[in-house]
Amino acid sequence: MAKKVLLITQWFDPEPTFKGLAFARELVRQGFEVEVLTGFPNYPEGKIYPGYRMKWLGRECVDGVSITRVPLYPNHDQSAVKRGLNYVSFAASVLCYGLFGARRPDVIYAYHPPLTVGIAAVLIRFFRNVPVVYDIQDMWPDSLRATGMLANPGALSLISKVCDWVYRRVDHIVVLSPGFKRLLVERGVPETKVDVIYNWCDENALATSRASVPAKMRTDDTFSILFAGNMGKAQALDSVLDAAKLVGNDFPLIRFVFIGGGVEVTRLKLVATKCALKNVSFLPGVPMADIGKILAEADALLVHLKNDPLFSVTIPSKTQAYMAVGKPLLMAVAGNAADVIRQAGCGLVAEPENAESIAASAIKLFEQDESMREQMGEKGRAYYERNFSLEVGVRAFGHIFNRLSAR
Repeated sequence: MAKKVLLITQWFDPEPTFKGLAFARELVRQGFEVEVLTGFPNYPEGKIYPGYRMKWLGRECVDGVSITRVPLYPNHDQSAVKRGLNYVSFAASVLCYGLFGARRPDVIYAYHPPLTVGIAAVLIRFFRNVPVVYDIQDMWPDSLRATGMLANPGALSLISKVCDWVYRRVDHIVVLSPGFKRLLVERGVPETKVDVIYNWCDENALATSRASVPAKMRTDDTFSILFAGNMGKAQALDSVLDAAKLVGNDFPLIRFVFIGGGVEVTRLKLVATKCALKNVSFLPGVPMADIGKILAEADALLVHLKNDPLFSVTIPSKTQAYMAVGKPLLMAVAGNAADVIRQAGCGLVAEPENAESIAASAIKLFEQDESMREQMGEKGRAYYERNFSLEVGVRAFGHIFNRLSAR
């Protein structure tokens, strides 16, 4: 008989997420019965998506995956109070449905963030005696501090204590990098309770992308280094603009292209204009379904984060997508992410927030023989298939689900 998994996540298709329908669908393909418990889609705008309306309960079935949607307060603006209401309202709905509405599963999977999902999962575990696997994608409160989302020491301390409470009460924890595991062990979580399962990317979207490539991205004689994704405080992209300035005079064919949105876009554009950076272009974001072809048309793909201890223990999610499309990477993130690039041999590593280091790596990539860059891309793709792919990751989750449900 198929084991029943209750997959609790606040972010699910059609919202942008990589632990969404593809994950659930692959679990079904590997023999599990899956019910997804999520909210009515509203991220990132904080508005309910067209085709949906808020009600007490919504049900769908997609490719064998049962999806149950519960009400929540839709908001994702900068107000801490409103964002808190968004998190708490979803957790309260999850708790009510998990206790009184859901069929008893064999195992619960809970996606973090937000922390409130973990609290709800632990309470359901207590009352219904169901094991919980907790998937930590964001190390709270460290990331809240590092990104500036929360600075109050008292609040950060309280969140840390609640995190520890959740960690003690879930049955198993999955993290996205060895560095995350090390941090948890340092905080007192038994090493045997934590597994590293690397994230995957939206493989189907990358493979089926048919988007037209923006004319500003490249011409036949330029070498385009593309940054795709959110441009916020954590990305610290001023350093990349400084690198573009250093490169521009002697290597005018090297172009830095930024595609996406975020709170820093307007300011970064003003900086580029003020500095007269002719080798920098900004392009609006595109849906995930369209990004694959655009990534594939770049000459190299850039990852950059602040030079912060937290980011040295993470692997940015765009890393997997970059590797899967078979392009060389310029990795300007220290620690675990840089280690992956070195192990795979799929690009060059630069020091984050160091314009000279970023510029030097960009020039080195540009000056390399095209066949060498192609080899880097192929090595990255092969490494992704062996270590990061959807099938590999879900199989690892399946082993944990089967072991816990058999106890």
